[in-house]
Amino acid sequence: MSDEKRDDLPLEEMRTEDEVELIDEPREKPHVAGAAVEDIELTWYRTVYQGDSMNQLTLRAVIMGAFLGGFMSLSNLYIGLKTGWGLGVAITACILSFSIWKTLRLTLPFLFKTDMTILENNCMQSTASSAGYSTGGTMVSAISAYLIITGTHMSWVVLSLWTMFLAALGVFIAIPMKRQMINIEQLKFPSGIAAAETLKSLHAQGQEASDKARAMGVAGLFGAAISLLRDKGISFKFKELFSFKLSLPGSVPFNGTLKGFPLEKWTFSFEVSALMIAAGAIIGWKISWSLLLGSIINYGVLAPWVAGMGAIDTTKLGYRAIVQWSTWAGASIMVTSGLFMFALQWKTVLRAFGGVTNIFHKRPDTAADPLAHIEVPSSWFVTGASFAGLGCIMVLHYAFQTSWWMGLVAVVLTFFLAMVAARATGESDITPIGAMGKITQLTFGMLAPSNMTTNLMTASVTAGAAGATADLLTDLKSGYLLGANPRQQFLAQFFGIFAGTLVVVPAFYILVPNASALGSDQWPAPSAQVWAAVARLLSNGIHSLHPAALAGLKVGALVGLLIPMLELAFPKHRKYIPSAMGIGLSMVIPFWNSLSMFIGGLIALVLERTHKAAAEKYIVPVSSGIIAGESLMGVAIALSDARGMFTAFLAPLRAMLKF
Repeated sequence: MSDEKRDDLPLEEMRTEDEVELIDEPREKPHVAGAAVEDIELTWYRTVYQGDSMNQLTLRAVIMGAFLGGFMSLSNLYIGLKTGWGLGVAITACILSFSIWKTLRLTLPFLFKTDMTILENNCMQSTASSAGYSTGGTMVSAISAYLIITGTHMSWVVLSLWTMFLAALGVFIAIPMKRQMINIEQLKFPSGIAAAETLKSLHAQGQEASDKARAMGVAGLFGAAISLLRDKGISFKFKELFSFKLSLPGSVPFNGTLKGFPLEKWTFSFEVSALMIAAGAIIGWKISWSLLLGSIINYGVLAPWVAGMGAIDTTKLGYRAIVQWSTWAGASIMVTSGLFMFALQWKTVLRAFGGVTNIFHKRPDTAADPLAHIEVPSSWFVTGASFAGLGCIMVLHYAFQTSWWMGLVAVVLTFFLAMVAARATGESDITPIGAMGKITQLTFGMLAPSNMTTNLMTASVTAGAAGATADLLTDLKSGYLLGANPRQQFLAQFFGIFAGTLVVVPAFYILVPNASALGSDQWPAPSAQVWAAVARLLSNGIHSLHPAALAGLKVGALVGLLIPMLELAFPKHRKYIPSAMGIGLSMVIPFWNSLSMFIGGLIALVLERTHKAAAEKYIVPVSSGIIAGESLMGVAIALSDARGMFTAFLAPLRAMLKF
């Protein structure tokens, strides 16, 4: 087994050596199919699966998930309009739902008679994650960019249908990817692992579980303290004698200059956050060092070079100015490498689609596929993706005057780009929604160069669906580790779409009453500004891109093909070959993110080499605790800062009740 992998899955101890090799080195054996694949799945089914013996998809789990997800969608909308980023809510939902339900059990035992099972909590977090994250992704990017460009809001009917169709499309197109990426390749999906470990600790029994839960709790307090000190600080006052505030800076810049500019302007700084360090410890060594390598090349070599060519606006030098160039190269690397690996795994991909034939011809039994009765059937993919895709095409045509065939191209292209985004999430825990959206914008910059609305809204299909796909697969990773029924978890995720839409659409209108609100001090909406700028740029066609950006696209495509080829040509030395997805991602995130994940991966590697038993026992729980603690405190601070938002949101409801 290569150095960059860890035995951090509970199933690992139950596998034979050959099975472990098949799972941990999938890229060396892209042709694996048939009996070997079935053995991997059957081992999980016999040793881990418990979905038939425990409550999972229950009404109380869905209601609790819908409530929490709808509530947290407001905080994500707030954060997105402020920073352009979105936060996953699964871990937060796990802890909050467990705590709330325990409180209700103690205070109202005659109404709440039993505890939720661990699989009910897992279903609940799927519903909450869908409601809190999947439905609002395009609000702060493409939808806000549409408002900036046109100056007018789309109608609430159009926005509601658009939100639901995009999220549904993403959920359904994840179906054929699940078995390949989670069952066979065992991609990590770090947030999924963290959510599963969180639930295990909450439901823990026994000394081993107790040790892990205690370690996770301490790590959670550490992560929360970092977030509190950085984002708020703690004030101390001793009577009238003295007072002081204890706080941490948001980042620590590197000393020195590059091309006459401070290194900080090239994103060379250390982010005061433990969250990305913890994520790096989970994703493993190979992705971690690949991210750092790519980031050094991008921000230390390529960015200064192309800035001298005029491809980067040095008057506004910083992450957002640089990434407007480097996104094209990074996205190109991720897309070509992702699609190339997809093509190499054609046998297992065809197997994932094999159930489609059952729509027309039902087999009398499932002996050929022992997981057929619990995995989401391919017929759901065909029916659901067709319906949601048609819905997207109709809204594009009737609301945004996009031709039928362009709408179809957008939906088909979305399937492949969502697959790339999901693989990036599985390997690094970062979903490059913006980068995938730029590929669609580039495509329609050639197909419809003068139509900015078409450019934006077709890219919105990709961004919205890709986010929902990655979110569902992350949740299904949690279910896989806990032995959940994937079909029931899929339904929980699907139900969350409607809860999220019900909350996030009216909230968007209230928070952003008109176009002038975007770009203001209150709502900078940086992501929307970038989307609008790219749409305006491409309104003159692809050749309006700077030559350096076009060169980045071409070279990136070659790099994305070369790296997987090297892995295939030199399988025994693949640990020395960087990850294509890691290199691509390093060009769309700032250096400080890559540095933090590298530090996390390095810490995990050292611990594995020096204290193997302790590393196997504590790395994932401690990392998960840090992620949970910092995320929870971050959400709490965001909600505290957003008190005015909730007052504004409730005002129309109060007026309606009085009327």
